Amino acid sequence: MITIAPIPAFNDNYIWHLQQGSDHWVVDPGDAGPVISALGDAQLTGILITHHHYDHTGGIESLVKRYQCPVFGPDSIPDVSDALVDGDQFELLGGNARVLAVPGHTLDHIAIFLEHAGDTYLFCGDTLFAAGCGRLFEGSPEQMYRSLQSLAALPKETRVYCAHEYTVSNLHFALAAEPDNTDVQARLEHARHLRDRNQPTVPSTIAEELATNPFLRCESPTIRQQAKARETRADSSPGPVDVFATLRAWKDNF
Repeated sequence: MITIAPIPAFNDNYIWHLQQGSDHWVVDPGDAGPVISALGDAQLTGILITHHHYDHTGGIESLVKRYQCPVFGPDSIPDVSDALVDGDQFELLGGNARVLAVPGHTLDHIAIFLEHAGDTYLFCGDTLFAAGCGRLFEGSPEQMYRSLQSLAALPKETRVYCAHEYTVSNLHFALAAEPDNTDVQARLEHARHLRDRNQPTVPSTIAEELATNPFLRCESPTIRQQAKARETRADSSPGPVDVFATLRAWKDNF
């Protein structure tokens, strides 16, 4: 049976630790120290990387030097030994891992969708957050919208493992964008309860994101109305990409 646990790093990063028996993998190790501490005497089998930002890659060199393990990720990252592109599939802990290109936050961003023993897991880095999405550092609003739509189409029971603890602040924005959404209200209360006890608010599920994440709800009448109110042309009729772009710009300064 696979187990997945967060390894906290920096102020709000999560390095995901996947284990089955004596096999250990980590996702986006921005810092080697917490990984080494979490592993104890165990050997690191491999590393998965979603994109090139340093808080996701900074620990790779030290971990590879210590464990001599392979690194799977975009070929834009010098330490990657096994380059991954959209549509690639590979065996991971006895399950099938599929690579999804999800540009927007960065152009090289990928996500890993894992099917294992009837369960599904998504490791999405900084593309899809709990109740939010990543900033557009390199890609366009249309790219990010399409990337998020591809993730939203995954099985609803899929567990979503993002790389940061942003849930409470994201839900505050979600409530501003859609004040009549009772699912957002309930999720915010639960997230606050968890954080008051220093517990992670993730993973979530695709179903939960579809119900509460404003960036996956650009067709919501309330959110469309909010976006239209922020358009410079009063007679504009924004499409879903326009709504997304307005939401993302609003969130950047929220």
